[in-house]
Amino acid sequence: MNELESIRNIGISAHIDSGKTTLTERILFYAGKIHKMEEVRGGGDGATMDHMELEKEKGITITSAATTVSWGDHKINIIDTPGHVDFTVEVERSLRVLDGAILILCSVAGVQSQSITVDRQMKRYSVPRLAFINKMDRVGADPIRGLRDLQEKLNLNAVLMQVPIGAESEFAGVVDLIRMEALYNEGGQGEDLVTRAIPDDVLPFAEQKRHDMLESLSLFSEELMETFLDGKEIDEELIHQAVLEGVRSTELVPVFLGTAIKNTGVQPLMDAICRYLPSPIESATVFAKVVGNEEEEVKLFPDPEKPFVCMAFKLTDEDYGQLTYIRIYQGTIQKGDSLVNSRTGRKVRVGRLVRMHANDRQNIDSACAGDIIAMIGVDCASGDTFCHEGVDVTLESMYVPNAVISYSIQPKETAMADKLVKAITRFMKEDPTFHVHTDEDSGEMIISGMGELHLEIYIQRIQREYDVGLLVGPPQVNYREAVGRRVEFNYTHRKQTGGAGQFANVVGDLEPLDFGANGEPFEFENHVKGGNIPQEYISSCEAGFRDVMTKGPLAEFPIVGLKVNLRDGKHHAVDSSDLAFRTCARTALHEAIRAAAPCILEPIMKVEVETPVDFQGGVIGDLSSRRGMIAGMDTRDDMTVILASVPLAEMFGYATALRSSTAGKATYSMEFEKYAVSPKVHQDEVIAARAAAKIK
Repeated sequence: MNELESIRNIGISAHIDSGKTTLTERILFYAGKIHKMEEVRGGGDGATMDHMELEKEKGITITSAATTVSWGDHKINIIDTPGHVDFTVEVERSLRVLDGAILILCSVAGVQSQSITVDRQMKRYSVPRLAFINKMDRVGADPIRGLRDLQEKLNLNAVLMQVPIGAESEFAGVVDLIRMEALYNEGGQGEDLVTRAIPDDVLPFAEQKRHDMLESLSLFSEELMETFLDGKEIDEELIHQAVLEGVRSTELVPVFLGTAIKNTGVQPLMDAICRYLPSPIESATVFAKVVGNEEEEVKLFPDPEKPFVCMAFKLTDEDYGQLTYIRIYQGTIQKGDSLVNSRTGRKVRVGRLVRMHANDRQNIDSACAGDIIAMIGVDCASGDTFCHEGVDVTLESMYVPNAVISYSIQPKETAMADKLVKAITRFMKEDPTFHVHTDEDSGEMIISGMGELHLEIYIQRIQREYDVGLLVGPPQVNYREAVGRRVEFNYTHRKQTGGAGQFANVVGDLEPLDFGANGEPFEFENHVKGGNIPQEYISSCEAGFRDVMTKGPLAEFPIVGLKVNLRDGKHHAVDSSDLAFRTCARTALHEAIRAAAPCILEPIMKVEVETPVDFQGGVIGDLSSRRGMIAGMDTRDDMTVILASVPLAEMFGYATALRSSTAGKATYSMEFEKYAVSPKVHQDEVIAARAAAKIK
């Protein structure tokens, strides 16, 4: 087999606590990579892929981890990603460079809020995926409901490839609907996959689901459709080919069943990964843009002989130098090669190449197209493209969501300030969603991120890894400002100082944009004709308009959702300059925004609460008291799942309140949904609080 054809680059993604890391641990064990399976929680050394102390303590995955295993004659590069939404950028940058993915669902909860986010990320990068319904041994396990969730909530063409043998505590194995065989995991750790005849009580259900499977697969193969309609025996290879076609076109999601914690159903999933998910040769075509001409695109080929191109998708700053994870899209890299960073134009030399296994690394001399490895000692930013000299192309970087919450921090002792700056610099470089700035009025250092847990983890890492005691202020919401209506402007800037003066005039209008889920901030259009404003000053006008976007007129929050149309103006042959037009545009827009019914926007969070039915009323009442809008409810057995949109400002301390009101039986997850106009009363409170903070 061609080496490239045997490579699979996959990610494992899901809602928090669906069993991603547990499944990865089983894959490593059955592939012979480790010799003892550890658990995410409990004794022992902890799961292999959760190598940070904080991950072991909290029982959650914080950073994505990479490893490589062999399965038959296939090499599989696996990235285990976090489930918590606060670390969603880890999922985002992993999916950006992968050829396939496993979407895991809990058999009881089905599709949850983070499942929807992960699905959206997979669709953004057109990543083919398989689904694995995990925890089939739990009370309330229902794979049919999970299948229905995939179809209805995620709009996926999901098809069962297996049906369960037994349910809940009686779950014993699965029926392979292609071969119509019963598969059981036996041996002390499920290492022996045994094939038997399908039990009589399961056979009718299996036959019905096989019929449904073949009906769905017939859409991807005319030959299969004809054979199916004729009622003839269907060749096994024909079925595999139809599944392959559907998966790689992203129009089909095969669904597999199992329970990773009980070592059941993992090996058939591994076989499916090798059989159905694409190799680098078969994955979607990758294009790169020519540096200096973004409209021109170049197709990249997973060919070891072509010029080298790779993307740096994850960084870790360590004592002996930066560890840079790269996906190679074209060409071959050798230890000692010189590469050019397309963003900076700087040449770097590759000192060491390593293959990662969680936090362990194996030195290698070379790697080629389709592989995922790491370079040591190469300084760059996440999303940078590296090429051999003379190639000059850049890959589109990944999507990075906006930060929604902030804390003020300062060292307990002045002597620790240098270590704090060192820690902050490192974490900003590693994590594109972690931001730091200094408040101009108070002089405080403000850290911003995706949620309370996100920032709490970094605060703990600063304290532990850098031995810096911190004073942490209360959480702050990252508000935005916007305009409510269209306003015209006509402003003239004049200044005479004895020598050459300053003169500029700008005429135009501003209008509100749909700021959307991510607060797209600004659009500029130039409509000036006849040279009333010379072309060389247009960019100065745009720069002046952009200057205003950093501070709104109400409470000095950044402005979003604004479009400026420059329609006319005047200039002076002697007194006009770049500075004059930039100053003129800045003042014109500043005054226009004040007249455009400015308002404050607040981040709205999508909240999903799972609570026993007995506490349903209290939970809904509490969410409503927090200005929440209930979006839907779903009752499953004795549990209710409540979906709501709630302002972030009202969600601080919610975990404690929810535990108290439900005797610790309810859980919740939360992720950013959109920015929305805050009620007038709340706007007044925010403005007053900002004014009071400035006085202090």
